[in-house]
Amino acid sequence: MATRCSWSRPLSLTCGCLLLLVLGGPGVFQSHAVEVEVKDSSNTTCIYAKWMMSFLIKYETNSSEYKNVTLEPSTNVTHKGSTCGNKTHDPLLAIQFGAGHSWSLNFTKTNETYRGNIITFTYNTSDVAFKDAKKKEVITIVANDTLHPVRLNTVYRCHHLDSVEVANVSQFFWNVTLQAFVQNGTVSKNDSICDADKPTVSTTVMPTIANFTSLPSTTASSPSPTTTSKPAEKPFIGNYSLKNGGKTCLLATIGLQLNASQEKPALININPKTTAATGSCGNTSATLQLNDSNRRFIDFTFALNTSGNVPKFYLREVNVTLISFVNGSEPLNAGNNNLSLWDTFLGSSYMCQKEQSVVVTEDLQIHTFDLRIQPFRVEDDRYSKAEECFADSDLNFLIPIAVGVALGFLIILVFISYVIGRRKSRTGYQSV
Repeated sequence: MATRCSWSRPLSLTCGCLLLLVLGGPGVFQSHAVEVEVKDSSNTTCIYAKWMMSFLIKYETNSSEYKNVTLEPSTNVTHKGSTCGNKTHDPLLAIQFGAGHSWSLNFTKTNETYRGNIITFTYNTSDVAFKDAKKKEVITIVANDTLHPVRLNTVYRCHHLDSVEVANVSQFFWNVTLQAFVQNGTVSKNDSICDADKPTVSTTVMPTIANFTSLPSTTASSPSPTTTSKPAEKPFIGNYSLKNGGKTCLLATIGLQLNASQEKPALININPKTTAATGSCGNTSATLQLNDSNRRFIDFTFALNTSGNVPKFYLREVNVTLISFVNGSEPLNAGNNNLSLWDTFLGSSYMCQKEQSVVVTEDLQIHTFDLRIQPFRVEDDRYSKAEECFADSDLNFLIPIAVGVALGFLIILVFISYVIGRRKSRTGYQSV
């Protein structure tokens, strides 16, 4: 059975490859819309799909660090293996792109519905995108599709982003239009809208979920009748740790707030109750990876500076991924690998109670509160002696000065009162 794809109507042209529409869009992710029309040997359409997708992959480097790389289908996409299926094989939608990367989804059906079944994704760490990868190999992961059953002769549509997390890979899908088991070769006009796209009457924010606050716009506009702007509250403080061989190797206490300016300015507090900590500890570098309910990923990478007489550690790199953090927004993936912050002597911990800002990009900053961090030489699961940040040191230095000035002023007042009292006493004696 042959597989074909065609340019989207009304051009009505057939071709031997996939059509990729490169669409510009906001955010850091590039938006490549893939449109596929699978046809059988009689040139009858059996699967139609148009969607956007990205892959966020964590891999290990030669220096035992962990880095993230984003892969996306580009203009060199092929579609070998896509098929309408037969009595022994399910229909299959398959694409290949880049240097040995591929993705596929097979479909099953009942008498009334169809659905995606198994997602298979293969990536090749020999690709130049995996800079300094420790292992050069082809890795395949398999996941169950999260798509709910869709009625036959109905097109599934979903603008909002969905994700599938398996091992070290996050797969993101959005702007999806899909119909499998197309009847009579004609894509249906009946739609099945995903729940995320359906309008909601009201939204209740539970107290245990990381709070989100919209910032006021700088341009004059009528406020939305369903939202109320309020100042962002200080985030809750989280305690995180990593172990290596059963021994604690990294400690972190921190309150985190993200300031993102994609489409709409927003402040996002990271809730430690819904945040999991993973990462790695090495001799010369350590990475703390925070995952807030599979929607917000923040990676902090620390390194050693041995150029001076005494080794120091510092924050070298930060990577942030936000998944649909505002309704209808595209994913945001940003990083800064040229930092030199939180510089502290090795064997000590770094502490700063004052609010600090880490600039990731012009559109994304991280605000930290009540920070204490020690990524190396943790002993007995406890922080070592803290080196305080400049702001805290100033505060600690100014407090005794202020107290001393106040006491001196009080002494002067007492002395003046005493002198005045003595003068009045002498005047009284003289008058007698």
